Amino acid sequence: MLNELEKKIVFAIQSDIPIVERPYRLLADRLQIDEETFLNTLRGLCERGIVRRLGATLRHQKSGYEANAMTAWQVAEERVEEVGQAMAKYREISHCYRRDPAPGWPYNLYTMIHARNEEACRAIAEAVSRETGVDTYILLFSRQEMKKTSMTYFPEDAFPEPPFAAASAVSS
Repeated sequence: MLNELEKKIVFAIQSDIPIVERPYRLLADRLQIDEETFLNTLRGLCERGIVRRLGATLRHQKSGYEANAMTAWQVAEERVEEVGQAMAKYREISHCYRRDPAPGWPYNLYTMIHARNEEACRAIAEAVSRETGVDTYILLFSRQEMKKTSMTYFPEDAFPEPPFAAASAVSS
């Protein structure tokens, strides 16, 4: 279970982190705590495995990576861990998940491949296929981004008193 301060800190980091010299100090100020308390509490959440990582969301189209493909692979169950580890080492692969196959859909391992164009995505998938020996796969290219957001675990109205004003109120 999370205490109220931990919930407020998760709330503070679940959306955009301000781009300032000391973002955690600004977030701590908004919660009316000191930066050290904020960071120690966040460290504790990480150590307990509640927060796994803090990461940036890259708008790949704006960075020159104009193609991405969810690639579904059919991998022998006894090889899923080995193959998944090999696939996850590719810098062009941002996600690697094992999922249960479904009737008429035999795929059980999924990767997201990012590249400059669709031809490059295909070449990466072919290289992965050669390296892993997995030759049954399908590339599903993205055609339109409908939504790309981070998960919201604690909405602002979850607190009796809002933890702080919306992040958009930050001025530079």
